Amino acid sequence: MPTFSARRPALMLASITNRSIVVGVFFGLLLGVGLLLVRDYGVSWDEPNNHLNGLVNLKYVASLVLPAEQMQHFPAAATTPDIRNFPDAHHGPIFEISAILLSYLFTDHDSRSYYLMRHSLVFSVFVLGVWALYRLGTQRFQDWRWGLLGAGLLVLSPRFFAEASYNGKDIVYMAFFTLAMLTLLRLLARPTWRRAALHGLATALVVDVRVQGLQLLLFTLLGLLLELRYNVAVRLPVRRFGQLMGVYAGAVAVGVVAGWPYLWAWSVPELLAVTSHAVRYPWGFTNFYLGQQLLAIQLPWHYIPVWMLVTIPAPYSLAAGLGLVAGLRAWWLAGPGHYLRTINGRLDVLLALWLLAPLAVVTTTHVVVYEGWRHLYYIYPALLLWAVRGCQLLVRQARQHSGRRLAARAIVGLAVFETGHTVVRMVHLHPHGNVYFSFLPGPTAERLFERDYWGLAYRQGLEWILAHDSAPAITVNVFWHYPLYNNALILKPAQRARLRYTPDSTARYYLAGYRWHPQSYLDSLGAEVHVIRAGGVKVLSVFRQGPGKPARNVRPPRNSIDPQTVSPAARLW
Repeated sequence: MPTFSARRPALMLASITNRSIVVGVFFGLLLGVGLLLVRDYGVSWDEPNNHLNGLVNLKYVASLVLPAEQMQHFPAAATTPDIRNFPDAHHGPIFEISAILLSYLFTDHDSRSYYLMRHSLVFSVFVLGVWALYRLGTQRFQDWRWGLLGAGLLVLSPRFFAEASYNGKDIVYMAFFTLAMLTLLRLLARPTWRRAALHGLATALVVDVRVQGLQLLLFTLLGLLLELRYNVAVRLPVRRFGQLMGVYAGAVAVGVVAGWPYLWAWSVPELLAVTSHAVRYPWGFTNFYLGQQLLAIQLPWHYIPVWMLVTIPAPYSLAAGLGLVAGLRAWWLAGPGHYLRTINGRLDVLLALWLLAPLAVVTTTHVVVYEGWRHLYYIYPALLLWAVRGCQLLVRQARQHSGRRLAARAIVGLAVFETGHTVVRMVHLHPHGNVYFSFLPGPTAERLFERDYWGLAYRQGLEWILAHDSAPAITVNVFWHYPLYNNALILKPAQRARLRYTPDSTARYYLAGYRWHPQSYLDSLGAEVHVIRAGGVKVLSVFRQGPGKPARNVRPPRNSIDPQTVSPAARLW
């Protein structure tokens, strides 16, 4: 016994050391590699307008503290709309404000520098979300290795890893939501006022990105009610419950208002009137789904589930399904009352609702969603935690001496192989991981689903043109000018200076994307001289007209793709 007692602390110390090394290397490599790769992505469709939202809010804050004559020192102030006249000011601005301030402090104020800074910030927030998922998994499964598996699955999700470099809405919202769920679990484990306040501020951070984060109030209320009713080990007095909810709600209110200047400019009745606008955003475009162009209000109930099925790696979806079945079986065998008296039982209820409740709302109502399932990305960490539960079950079966052992080992082997194949595909798809489809062949995906709806491939198209055409001025035309302008903003200044947007048939080059245009383009656009494919999916075509025309039809400098003339969103404070 003395020998055992002496060795046990040493073994625990070795285990902690190994954990620190493995986790440190994982997150160090993730952050380092990610910050290198963000330089390869274009500027997505929404980013300039999101940036403008940040400018609108900063202009309003500055107007409250600075005299009018000092406001004239900021070049963007004159061209930035007032907060009450900007139609998208109801979008949470906290991330955009942060990106602008960091860019102002640490860059040379060129549009390329700004977007590289912004993309780095998006990825850094993604890493924070990965860490929060790791901690959630560690707490739920009481083993850091299972927690790290969940974090690894998030990183090895091609669409999420790609969008983590530019999607400042959905990825940031997902990361902050995951962080808030972590602070909720910490509050439930030890209900103190300090943890209630911290969770309230985390909730406010989520709401300041997207108002739908208010659903965390319901998760928190349910979590505390479960503790009040079923935690027989540590009783939570009713009075204490009320105090915790009061502290939490107060921290949420203070945090939301402090981080959202839009709320300062409007009265309470006006805010209530625009809430429905934020929840049911009037998006008037169509979604290409199962080979048809459908308005957002026409989408069938299966729109989100099908998009999830075809864009999440198949092993993850199957493991999550197995995990949910295992959780349901445990609940059934133990009985609802007894199951909820366990810590894991109460956590499973919250994790199941995190995944299934938003899905149920979207599939049974007419909540506006579009462009895949990006508006529900925040439920993906919950799906991965259930996938870890499924993996845990398979590993246990594989270790047992039973008839299921061989089958379980075969399934685990296939899952590991397919996950490795996913990693290989991620490398080959880069920087177009946003068009990853889990099991669909390229032609099938082209025929049934949206492709590069972010418009990122235009950057690679422009770079190809600049590399293969030495003309000092190159005229370019597109069906819709936004992706052309957006992606030109991240090019080097000398490259931008050579490009001219010419919205007619005299342009030398035509960049053809496949958003809202799944079919092939007409031969009248010229010869197709370059094609960008990702995973067998065509995402961009470059057409070139015959020689001689562009030189006589170059537009004046006012049409050059310059961030000073494109939009207020391209100008930095």
